[in-house]
This record gives sequence, structure tokens and C-alpha cells, in this order.
Amino acid sequence: MKEFNYKINGTPYRVVVTKSDTETVELEVNGTPFTVEMAQKTKKALSGVKRPSTSAPSPVPQSTTTPLVTRPSAPAGKNTIQSPLPGIILDIRCKVGDTVKKGQTLMILEAMKMENNILSNGNGKITEILVQKGDSVLEGANLVVIE
Repeated sequence: MKEFNYKINGTPYRVVVTKSDTETVELEVNGTPFTVEMAQKTKKALSGVKRPSTSAPSPVPQSTTTPLVTRPSAPAGKNTIQSPLPGIILDIRCKVGDTVKKGQTLMILEAMKMENNILSNGNGKITEILVQKGDSVLEGANLVVIE
């Protein structure tokens, strides 16, 4: 097992590689498990996973994919809507200043190839939208603040 600690845009990430073979790597990012397929097959499992390495990890190249949105800019609470699971924001059906009712669909989150309605947890007014259409979010990421 190999552990890495990263800070991306001020947000800390703890990445633990739990298993590796020639085609996949099993890892946890801040406690959320992921199975990652290798872009190219390797001849052997990642060597650093089985024994500790004394060298620093090589830098990760910049990706053209959408960055993960995880930094809460509002405190989590009864008036903050959070992502129930990791996914991509497909559509935002509200805007700042809108008055919403409990159970109203605020946005659509695609997770595991399914569209999930993100609903208002109460009546109120939208004071802040913390994500944009197309953003990737982790479980627990703050999405909308309702006052």
C-alpha cells in the first residue's frame, strides 16, 4: 500500500494505492474507492505499491479533463445541498435569487451512467451556486446554498 498527499488549488487530497496489476490500479481518494484502468498495459504491477520507494513520485502531467470540484466555499449545514455521490453536473435548473420549494429539482448529476436529480432540502432562496455545468464533483462536495 502506497500513500500520497496532494494539494490541488488549496484542497488537500489523500490518495492511497491499495492494489495494482498490469491493467488496473485500485485506490482511494479521501476515503472514496476507485478502480482505474491503465491507459497502456504494463508488464508488471506498480512496484511502489508492494514496497516503499525512497524516490519522490514523478509529477502528474496536466490533464485536459474537467477538474474535480471539492472545496466548500460555504459551511455544510441544513441549508447547503451536497453531492450524494461523485459525478458530473449535467444541468443546473436554478439560478441565484430563485425561490425554491422543498423537493424541487435544482440540478442533474450524472453518476455511474445514471442521471440523478439533486433536490432542494427545504423552502428558501438560492444565495449561491458553487458549481457549473460540466464540473466533476466528489461525494460531499457543496453544490448550492439555500437561505
